[in-house]
Amino acid sequence: MKIICIGRNYVNHIAELNNERPDEPVIFMKPDTAILPKKTPFTIPEFSNDVHHEVEILVKISKVGKYIDTKFAHKYYEEIGLGIDFTARDLQNKLKEKGLPWEKAKAFDGSAMIGDFHPINQFNSTENITFELQNNGKTVQKGNTSHMLWKIDEIISHISQYFTLKKGDIIFTGTPEGVAKVTPNDILEGFIENKKVLRLHIK
Repeated sequence: MKIICIGRNYVNHIAELNNERPDEPVIFMKPDTAILPKKTPFTIPEFSNDVHHEVEILVKISKVGKYIDTKFAHKYYEEIGLGIDFTARDLQNKLKEKGLPWEKAKAFDGSAMIGDFHPINQFNSTENITFELQNNGKTVQKGNTSHMLWKIDEIISHISQYFTLKKGDIIFTGTPEGVAKVTPNDILEGFIENKKVLRLHIK
């Protein structure tokens, strides 16, 4: 099982970090050790003073696929969920300045919070799903999949040109604007279509 992440997929998030708008999906990966165990608090790592929350719609791959055409991509997933890509922003900025890979800032242990998955037939369209993240009861991130630069089926097709997708693989599809620092005792709660689907304590 692998975790494949898409960066810079929402225009307003690109702007808030002063990044360049990409010509194709930005791909990075996390190892399975990045998965935060269920019912476990997220502990801010010692090597960062600026860890950010990034809430994202997740897609779970349901069968093996390679060189998938966009029009057939919907056949390769049956569930979506919500998750948080934790990012050590201070470390990421240093790595970016040197032109180095992001893994230490993006793929450290516990950096992938994965909530429960839900059948896609619960939604009218995967291209119009609202989601949000609250921190201590206040909405800090709110997005809709209609605002993605690359929609879910396009993402799956693009990834499959480079990596064989296998059953159980999880795709993080990008985060909307509003990413911000987490601090000890924060309570993060995530919602899809106003239904709470995750809750996480920060230590």
